[in-house]
Order: sequence, then C-alpha cells, then structure tokens
Amino acid sequence: MPRLLTGLSLGYFLVMLDTTIVTVALPALAPSLSGQQWISNGYTLTFAAFLLTAGAWSDRYGARRIFFLGLLSFALLSLLSALSVSVPMLIALRAVLGIAGALLVPSSLSLIAVAYPEPASRAKAMGVWAAVSGTGLVAGPLLGGLLTETFGWRAIFVVNVPVALIALALSRKAPATPPKPRHTDLTGQVSAVIALSTLTYALVERNWWVLLPSASAAAVFVISQRRPDAMLPSRLISRNLLAGAMVNFALSGVLFVLSLYFQKTRGYSPSSTGLAFLPLTIPTAFNPIFTGRLVARIGPRIPAVSGFLLMSAGTLLQALAPALSVVALVLLGFGVSLAIPSLLTAVVGSAPRELAGIAGGALNAARQTGAVLGVAILGSLLNVTTTAVVLVAVSVLLVTGASIVAGRRA
Repeated sequence: MPRLLTGLSLGYFLVMLDTTIVTVALPALAPSLSGQQWISNGYTLTFAAFLLTAGAWSDRYGARRIFFLGLLSFALLSLLSALSVSVPMLIALRAVLGIAGALLVPSSLSLIAVAYPEPASRAKAMGVWAAVSGTGLVAGPLLGGLLTETFGWRAIFVVNVPVALIALALSRKAPATPPKPRHTDLTGQVSAVIALSTLTYALVERNWWVLLPSASAAAVFVISQRRPDAMLPSRLISRNLLAGAMVNFALSGVLFVLSLYFQKTRGYSPSSTGLAFLPLTIPTAFNPIFTGRLVARIGPRIPAVSGFLLMSAGTLLQALAPALSVVALVLLGFGVSLAIPSLLTAVVGSAPRELAGIAGGALNAARQTGAVLGVAILGSLLNVTTTAVVLVAVSVLLVTGASIVAGRRA
C-alpha cells in the first residue's frame, strides 16, 4: 500500500478507534453512570456536529492543510486527555478531540480523490481506506481493555500519539489542493451544536427543562437549512438518513450497555470485555467488501433491510438468551456491516453529483448523532430498568428501521 494512502487511512483509523476504545474502560474512567455517558458522548457529539462544517473547511482552506491540522490536534489533545486530573477535564478534552476527528474524515477523502483521479484506482483506494478504518473499530474494545488492564486508563489516549505522528510522516507529501471559496454556515453550525448538546444533557441528566432550548435550536437549524448555501441542503434530507442514525443508535448504545453489563454483572475484566466484543467487531472489518459487491449486483435496498433484521435478531437474542451472546454479537456485527454500506450507497446515489460529498457527510453526521442519542437514552434507561428490557426495546426500534428502508425504493 502506498505511503500516502497508508497515512490517510491511519487518520481515519484514529477516528474510528476513538469511538470504541473508551467503551471497555468506562468503569475505570468515571464512577457515575452520567460521567461514563459524557466521556463516551463528548467525543461523538462534537464529531457529529462538525462533520459537515469540516467538509466546508476542507474545501475552503485546502484538504492537505486541514488534514495535517486534524492530525496534530488529535495527537496533542490525546496527550492532554492522558494527563487529565478530573472527569470534567476529560469530558471537555474529549469534546475538542471530536472536532479534530471531524477534520480528518472529509479532508482525507478529498486527498484520496486528488491522488487517485481515475475511478477504478480511486475505488480501490477508498476500499483500503474503509477497510483500515474497520480495523480501528475492531481494535478499539480489545486494545482498550488490554491497555487499561495492563497500564491503566491513561494508556488508551497515549496510544493515539505515535499513530498520529506516523500518519503525519507518511502523508507529508500529500498533494496540495487549491482552496475553493466556500461559505461557512455559522447559523447552521451553532444551532446544530446547541440542539444536540442540550438534548444530550436533558437525556443524561434528566433535566427536561433543557428540552425547550434544544427544540428552539433545532427549529433554527431546520429554518436555516432552507437557504441555497446551507450546510445541509433540504433536498438531501431523507428517510435513509434517519435509518443511518438508527443503525448507530443501536450499535453505540448496545456497546455501552453491554460493556457495563459484562463488567458489572458478569464480572469480566476490561481485557475480557474487549475479547467478548470481537464477534461483533470482526465482521465490520471484512464484510463491507462483500456488501459492496452485493449492492452493486442487486441494489442497496435488500442488503439494508437484511442488515436491520440481523441487528434486531442479534439484539433480541442477547436480551433473551445471554448464554448465546457470541451468536447474538455475530448477528449484530453482520447486520451493521450490511446496513451501513448499503445506506451510504443509497444516500450518495440518490444525491445530485455535485452534492455527493455533502450527502456522504450528511449520512455520517446522522450516524454519529444516532450514536450520541443511543448512549444517552439507553444509558439513562439502565437506571430504571434491566439490561434485557433495554435490548428488547432496541430490537423493536431496528425492526422499525427495516420497515423504513423497505417502505421506499432505495
């Protein structure tokens, strides 16, 4: 694999690694459930909220510059996170780290497009980029558990620093991309951050009065997106975006709930918890390649519906028959790796050619928003009900997702 592609792929690897590496370390990071939710969500929330704006910045200031800024910021913020002396400090640093992660995704995609101008070579490069990111998802729980148990929780942040520096060294000869005039939708960006953060606060802290400013900010965001130069053009909003949010709602929420269940109820160590998640995470590293070929042959609709149904079956099996946890997690992993590539194809394929990049960013933003809400809502339900009931509720939600995708032609 060429040096440049390796460096760009490692950038996305870092982004995906940090979405899951803290999962199994949460009991060691914070004693309270709300603290654990905020540590997990602090990163994902800002990552979701800034993805579309990061794409605009990549065009406006040049993808190479934004990618390097993202890598250096990621390394520095990871080091500062390892030196945190309090839970609030760690939450704040994780939030800023999410912005650095958002910078890496659209800029690396832009650089791949420039470095591989021919469609065939670009498709292969994108496949490598996606496969490397999939290994980040796989490595997260396992690496997080091993590092936490062996060296303590600070090691899960220190490990980012050498990876970021290696990525920087490998991609230092990335082609310069000329800056393009691009409007920054400040109103849309600010209202999106306020709406998502206040909604998360209301759910985690159960402060329902905060729903009022959340709803107000959401209304401002929707109205602001009617402008021609909006961050998220209204013609890109579809039920497939909602379906994408539901996939990550289930995935991140179930990872959060099961991590606490495995460690607090079953008495697993952090490393054992990481190993327990392998049946879920391994399929996400290789199955997207099969899914891409399947979608190319029969279209995205059937694979997407099948993915939702497999996720629902796996979650329901985990709730009703915990002894079959391995089988349940395998079903969930294959479901995720069927649904996400299919939805990406559907969203990008239905968008105008000039908006294809924004459409892909919109789906990623929707997915990460779903991840934030999954941890917030399902984590809060653990205070009042059992793990099994929570997982049954998720399976019902996933069946609903399948009906949404099946109800329209993708």
